[in-house]
Amino acid sequence: MKKSSGLTLKHLPLLLLAPAFLAAAPAWSFQQGPGAAGCAAGDCRDCHSLERKEVAALLKVQDKDIINLTLSEVPGLWEVEILQKGQTFPVLIDFSKEFVIPAKALRLAPPKDPKKTAPQAPKVIDITKIPLDDALLIGKPSATRKIIVFDDPECQFCSALQTEMQTVVKNHPEVAFLIKMFPLTKIHPAAYEKARAIVCAKSVAMLEDSLAGKPIPPPLCDTDQVKRNLELGKSLGVVSTPTLIMPDGRVVPGSKPAEDIFRVLNGEEPLGVAKPKAEAPGVPKAVAKGETKADAKKAK
Repeated sequence: MKKSSGLTLKHLPLLLLAPAFLAAAPAWSFQQGPGAAGCAAGDCRDCHSLERKEVAALLKVQDKDIINLTLSEVPGLWEVEILQKGQTFPVLIDFSKEFVIPAKALRLAPPKDPKKTAPQAPKVIDITKIPLDDALLIGKPSATRKIIVFDDPECQFCSALQTEMQTVVKNHPEVAFLIKMFPLTKIHPAAYEKARAIVCAKSVAMLEDSLAGKPIPPPLCDTDQVKRNLELGKSLGVVSTPTLIMPDGRVVPGSKPAEDIFRVLNGEEPLGVAKPKAEAPGVPKAVAKGETKADAKKAK
C-alpha cells in the first residue's frame, strides 16, 4: 500500500467531514514511528494496544468524539468510529500507528472459526509455577500485591514499561513488580547474554542501563537461569515482552500506562480500551449509527 503524497494530519478534520472523499482516499502516514505496546515472537494481536488518548492525538479530535475503538477482524488493524458534526466516520489504524485508512472493514463471508473473532477473556495461569528467586524487585519487599513481569533487556516497550512501573510503586506502595529476564533472541540476539549478566548481578540499575542502550558488563557467573526462564515462558504461553502476570494469574501482554496497570490489577477495564458497542455515553443511538442529530430528534 502506497503512502499518499501531500496528505498530513492537518488535513484529517476536513477529510473526516467528506464521506465521498473518504470512500476513495488511500491510507496516509502519521510519520510518528512504531507505537506498538510490546516486542513479540508470536501473534501481534496478543500484545498491541491503542488508547483513546492516542486516537485523539493522532486524528486531531477530542476524546468525546471517539464513538468506538475495537480490534478489527482484519489482522494488524484497529477499527475506530469518530463523531463529527453529528455523523460517524469509520477509520482503520494499523498496529504501527503510522497509517490511518478511511474505511470500514466488511467481512465478505462468515468467519471459518467464530471463536477466533469473539472477544477472549484474559488468559489465567497458575503463578505458583513461576519461580521468583531470580526476579528483580521494583517496589517494596513488603508490598502485598506483586505483579510478575517477563522482560527483555533490549525491548523498547519494556523500557517504556520501566518508567510506568516506577510510577505505580510511587503512587501505590502496596504494589511491587517482580521482573524475570525473558530475552527474545530471534529479534534481539544480544539480549540473551545481557539477560544473563543482569540475572548474575540481580541489578535493576543494570537492566535500566541496558534498556537505555548503554553497555553493561558481561555475566559474572555461570547460570542457566535465563534458559530456564525461556522454557518456563514457553510452557506458560508467554510469547512477547513485556508480559505482566497479575497476582490472580491473569496474563496482560504489552506496556501500559501506570494508571491502566493499576486499573487492570483491580479488575477494571483500562482507560484506553472501549467495549465493543455502537454507541457511546451521551450519544443517541441514531447518531452513533451515522444519522445526524436532527434525524435523531425526529425519531423521538
